[in-house]
Amino acid sequence: MSKFWSTLDQNSRNQLSRKLSKVEMLRLRAYSLQWRAYTTTARRSQDVFHSQVEDSSSAAILSSFNTPPTPQTLTEKIVQRYSHGLPSGKYVKSGDYVTLSPYHCMTHDNSWPVATKFMSIGASKIHDPSQIVMTLDHDVQNKSESNLKKYRNIEEFARKQGVDFYPAGRGIGHQIMVEEGYAWPGTLAVASDSHSNMYGGISCLGTPVVRTDAASIWATGRTWWQVPPIANVKFLGILPKGVTGKDVIVALCGLFNNDEVLNHAIEFTGSEETLRSLAIDDRLAIANMTTEWGALSGLFPVDPVLQGWLRYKATEAALFQSAESGEASTSNRFSHARIEELFSSRQFFSADRGAAYAKTLHIDLSSLSPYVSGPNSVKVASPLKELSARNIKLDKAYLVSCTNSRASDLAAAAKVFKDAAKENDGVIPQVAEGVKFYIAAASIPEQSIAEEAGDWQVMLEAGAQPLPSGCGPCIGLGTGLLEPGEVGISASNRNFKGRMGSVDAKAYLASPEVVAASALSGKITGPGTYQQPEGWSGVVKGEGDGIREEERMITAEEALQKIIGQMDGIIETAESDFAEKGANDLNDKDTLTEVLTGFPRKIEGEIVFCDADNINTDGIYPGKYTYQDDVTVEKMATVCMENYDKEFAQIAKEGDILVSGFNFGCGSSREQAATAILAKKIPLVIAGSFGNIFSRNSINNALMGVEVPRLITRLRETFSTTEPEIQQDSVKEPTGNWESLDSPPPASQISPRQENQLTRRTGWRLAWDVERSRVEVQEGPNGPTWSQKVGELPPNVQEIIARGGLEQWVKKEIAADI
Repeated sequence: MSKFWSTLDQNSRNQLSRKLSKVEMLRLRAYSLQWRAYTTTARRSQDVFHSQVEDSSSAAILSSFNTPPTPQTLTEKIVQRYSHGLPSGKYVKSGDYVTLSPYHCMTHDNSWPVATKFMSIGASKIHDPSQIVMTLDHDVQNKSESNLKKYRNIEEFARKQGVDFYPAGRGIGHQIMVEEGYAWPGTLAVASDSHSNMYGGISCLGTPVVRTDAASIWATGRTWWQVPPIANVKFLGILPKGVTGKDVIVALCGLFNNDEVLNHAIEFTGSEETLRSLAIDDRLAIANMTTEWGALSGLFPVDPVLQGWLRYKATEAALFQSAESGEASTSNRFSHARIEELFSSRQFFSADRGAAYAKTLHIDLSSLSPYVSGPNSVKVASPLKELSARNIKLDKAYLVSCTNSRASDLAAAAKVFKDAAKENDGVIPQVAEGVKFYIAAASIPEQSIAEEAGDWQVMLEAGAQPLPSGCGPCIGLGTGLLEPGEVGISASNRNFKGRMGSVDAKAYLASPEVVAASALSGKITGPGTYQQPEGWSGVVKGEGDGIREEERMITAEEALQKIIGQMDGIIETAESDFAEKGANDLNDKDTLTEVLTGFPRKIEGEIVFCDADNINTDGIYPGKYTYQDDVTVEKMATVCMENYDKEFAQIAKEGDILVSGFNFGCGSSREQAATAILAKKIPLVIAGSFGNIFSRNSINNALMGVEVPRLITRLRETFSTTEPEIQQDSVKEPTGNWESLDSPPPASQISPRQENQLTRRTGWRLAWDVERSRVEVQEGPNGPTWSQKVGELPPNVQEIIARGGLEQWVKKEIAADI
């Protein structure tokens, strides 16, 4: 052991010491619980090794090490950097609530609704104009007077506020954020759109916010965020020729399709050799579609590939900077001096050694082939070879969206036609008869590059129909939507039913070259550049890092991490056992959370159980009321949960605690899903897990929520009649909801097959001790009582709730600044 110890650096020794200390503490707790009633021996300290008390030499060795920073993931490090008002010595970790001051915040066509909310809360001046970026990209084909008026309002508002503004047709907002240098490695950027995950392709932590958050950032520079669980997705091998980043993410969505990364932050890792096989445009496509995979972010590390891309962008900006000089110019954001500053410190390049992940998944890129998603679901993905054999006829093909419409994508698609021309006497062939092929560049600069290379003209010559740079058919707006009965294939990011037109159409997703080849042949097929390796037996993927134990050669540091991981397992098991057997005896050892004056220290009530998973926002608050401005509070209370259970209004009472299953509140971003529950005078919702957007809207509107999976299990063990499940109708989206945060439709609602009470008064009572971060459950008048530690509700979030929600908090902040 002494030899092993001598190979470790100081940081590693301290990690091991802390873990050993915690194991010892847990052992002592277990011992004291077991013998507490039978002994009068004074309790030993639980904060040190006994040997440190009894042996001064041991104490001297261990105390000689300086305690290092807590190992953090790359996500946690970046969040730490942009968190406002952290206590001294606090290191951000997954699960923490933080007050976030993002580096940049982008809004698009919903800038005017955000501005309306901004003004309604009494704000008149944007806190930091340099923090905000406004783009017009969603409905750019709409030339109606109402839409043009909205666009003029946004542009005038941006001009008056001194905000960087990009007009309709300039490009898709996410592409602008990347190509103009607003999304920068090691920083944090948010947008009022779900595909802000894309910024992770260049190691900028991008994540979505809702309109109220955006208005808060405009007014104060800040909003709140809870650091999600963080998943490590490890890439192995080398991406083969003919396989793209789009194939990687389509395969991930289809092969890991059981919500493995739902509401997680993803960090993509791999060897330098592996990551070199993924160009930046591939990474942007992968990060972009982590949204469809269910994640809140998708972050790549800083590496030589990214450094080369940044150098190219800085040189390009210096050579071709526009006549517009000054603070907002691209050449100021992309400069070699700024890159030197970035690479002078490696702090935000990757995760610390020893950082803790909620889970690790792996996939061998060498085993991948071209993949196609669909029809009508990203969770269904098939190797191109299988779909090609089915002879699936096409009506429309699309090379559009922020996912795959950059110059490299346009070049890959054009190459399909160029290669076909070699077999056609040098003449560019036409797209197949009966097929319409639509193209739109991610931005004007990307289109210009494609035009200079001749790629744009090749596709026009083949019969492609150009569209303005914008979201367009990807979100079901403008020209070229799918009609009933039609089949389409797209290089975009979403293909759920009705997304790109009729709900009676079928939509597939694929790489740009597969889309082009399919448009050319009239059926789903590829360009034929991929050759399956000899001996291939399937995609290599699974949980863990993918390295077989017999092949693992580990350093002392890696051995340490394995020991620490095993200790974490011991700690987790022990703490779980305490929760089951003796948690109440440990309450006096809970870490106390500061409770603000006037905020309730305890919330308690009878449990009303809605036994279903995936209850979506339409089930909570019907879509037909979403855009009615005259709905009274009393009416909201009456229709609360109406689409889930019409009897809910009669069963639930004021002061009850609503408990439901997993992924509660998935679906659209309607804030009324939270305010309707408050209108019913229910102060607290407990669930196995929450949809992320619902969680944000809850706190933004002063509704409290706590995740307690164990409670759902106990309720189902007691009240559910049988295990099998049925799927009920999916979400009903109001027509105006496209302008909200663009979220995928939820999974279908799942309930026990023979459960005849959708809503049940259980007779159980729950009390949430905010100070101790603990819930206590009484299972009926004569039933057992148990308690469990839950996530902390810190003072910064208490303040938002106590003030009546984020809007009221912003008003107070504005008043304080006057």
